[in-house]
Amino acid sequence: MQTTFQIQTHGPGLYEFTNNVSKWVQGTGLLTLFVQHTSASLLIQENADPEVRVDMQNFFHRLVPPTSDPSMAYLTHTYEGPDDMPAHIKAALLPVQLSIPVSDGRLALGTWQGIYLFEHRDRPHLRRVVAHLST
Repeated sequence: MQTTFQIQTHGPGLYEFTNNVSKWVQGTGLLTLFVQHTSASLLIQENADPEVRVDMQNFFHRLVPPTSDPSMAYLTHTYEGPDDMPAHIKAALLPVQLSIPVSDGRLALGTWQGIYLFEHRDRPHLRRVVAHLST
């Protein structure tokens, strides 16, 4: 069973789509999620305190700042904007695929876990995440 989730982003940040996935899964098996972009990632992260998402965004911005930051002057792929190459680096550091067990039609996530698309670009994008459920 397979589908594609479309997630509209409005700039950098974590966009939760757990409910969309929960409504789609059925049966028992293994769910694989795969983001079809090289400048976004997938995460399972806490979904209770929004400060966690803010801190994650701030940490990765500090770890890999835009190419306009003097510390990033060594990067050569800059013609798509100062956020583009850093977005590729972040996507290389973070997962672009997740595996989640499904038990009796329910995601086997922990109490405070949610599924997120982590947008690394500054401008809005329509992101696609392919979901495949093997039963």
